[in-house]
Amino acid sequence: MNFAPSVLTQAEAGEVLRAGLHALASGATGIDLGGLQRFDSTAVAALLEWRRAAARRGTPLQISRMPEGLESLARVYGVAHLL
Repeated sequence: MNFAPSVLTQAEAGEVLRAGLHALASGATGIDLGGLQRFDSTAVAALLEWRRAAARRGTPLQISRMPEGLESLARVYGVAHLL
């Protein structure tokens, strides 16, 4: 089971972050970003928080189909290796 947000900007950050955390708590093991249509740097922070939440549970987290633009942001911030 994967969590698949379609938008993740500052405007939606709180709601999408909570939804992702709930999905992880309910057994999701992946974040599918293939349908992510709009995002900003907030998405990097959310991915890091979801990764930390999964680590606290001792569960591996698979992040798939990350858009190139988001991957580029993560590299600019120096955190791509954490995702």
